[in-house]
Amino acid sequence: MQKLLIGWAEIDTTPEGTVDLSGQYYHRLSTGIHSRLTATVLALDSGSDQAVMVALELVGAKADFQEELRGMLRSELSDLDVNKVFVNVIHTHSAPSVDPESERIGWLRELPEAMPAVVYRKFLLGKLKTAIGAAWRGRQPGGIVGALGRARVGHCRRAVYADGTAEMYGDTGRADFLGMEGGEDSGVDMLFFYDEKRRPTGMILNLACPSQVMEATYKVSSDYMGETRRLLKQRYGRHFMMLPQISAAGCQSPRDLARNYRGEPDFWHEDGVAELGRRLLQAVEEVFPPEDAAIDFSPLLRHRVEKLALPRRRASYQDYLAAQKNVAELEKILPEDAAYREFCAEVDRNEKIPGLHGPYDSKLHHFVLIQNNKAVLQRYETQDREPMENIEVHFLRLGPVAFATNPFELYLDFGHRIKARSKAEQTFLVQLCCGTSGYLPSARAEQLGGYGGLIINGTAGSDGGRKLVDETVQALDELFE
Repeated sequence: MQKLLIGWAEIDTTPEGTVDLSGQYYHRLSTGIHSRLTATVLALDSGSDQAVMVALELVGAKADFQEELRGMLRSELSDLDVNKVFVNVIHTHSAPSVDPESERIGWLRELPEAMPAVVYRKFLLGKLKTAIGAAWRGRQPGGIVGALGRARVGHCRRAVYADGTAEMYGDTGRADFLGMEGGEDSGVDMLFFYDEKRRPTGMILNLACPSQVMEATYKVSSDYMGETRRLLKQRYGRHFMMLPQISAAGCQSPRDLARNYRGEPDFWHEDGVAELGRRLLQAVEEVFPPEDAAIDFSPLLRHRVEKLALPRRRASYQDYLAAQKNVAELEKILPEDAAYREFCAEVDRNEKIPGLHGPYDSKLHHFVLIQNNKAVLQRYETQDREPMENIEVHFLRLGPVAFATNPFELYLDFGHRIKARSKAEQTFLVQLCCGTSGYLPSARAEQLGGYGGLIINGTAGSDGGRKLVDETVQALDELFE
């Protein structure tokens, strides 16, 4: 078999000046930098197939961002199939947006003192063009070794109550608290890369938790993934690369709500970032391949790019009538613009309360309830002419391991199903890849409601999730036939 060619690149993507940190319902003008942002590129080429993985430290990037990047690469790298380039994000809430439309959503408007999203987008695309070119042109023969580690990072963030409801970051000290809605995944999938002289050049690090320790702060941050990268370079050399991926983690966060923030560092601020970086470094050290490890220098590379059509989550006529009534009553009590100003004022008050860790916004606020009900109206009015959600997915085999992408904040249930049924020795799921399509909740989350389980939070529902699981498992099976 032909040898595998591997190329790496990383580039600083930190914006200069003030930016509006993306990811919340309210503006957060940056006041400084906690840790710099990085884009990491891994290029793979077997002669018969190829792949270029790009990891960004953003909250999200819509599919048109990836398409614009591919268009820029098409004339620069004639021997690269740009359709085999795919972009994922680590879902940090501490970076600017690259979506200009996000600044024109009625109540969320562009701020003159902040760098516009279109400016950061152009800046980032230029950086990525340079980095991908460097990785592709610099590919050299190398090999791989897979490993599975363990680290306590992600926890279910949806609390369930006796009245049959759930709430993201809900109060677990209530007498009617029944438990957390879902499980956790301590697995850390790793794939190590080597050059021809058996020297480690980098790794893929994949785990089920978004990079959101710093999500309520006002600092630019690459969060725990950036800290892990820093520690890995400190341990294995400054040229050691780390490409981060988030597995199915739509219901996860880096906080153990059942313990009510007792006995651990503050996972809303910098000390939580340091702790998770330490845990992940330890997980890597525990399974880092020994010097005599069996490195596969000719792993089979097979890469399929497909379009999937998943059924959109539908609103019933009864849902529609109820939403009409709710919007009318809510607007009568307090109109949307005034409700948004009060929402922001409440956030500002909460941020000033000594010892309050976050979240500082309430997903049960009057303003949020207006948005939730308006989303039901919009879904009902569009669902017949737009019954399907069309997504791009990548299925990749590299020796004994597999990769499968999706553009959702995919609930852990679906990730467990895919990993359990996959024939691969390791299955790396990559969420928020090739676009961002919101949450894809479990059937239980839909039933219990609350943020993360509502129609406003995503395009597809649990029925689409079941189809995504089946299509993914079938595609991976075919790669291993």
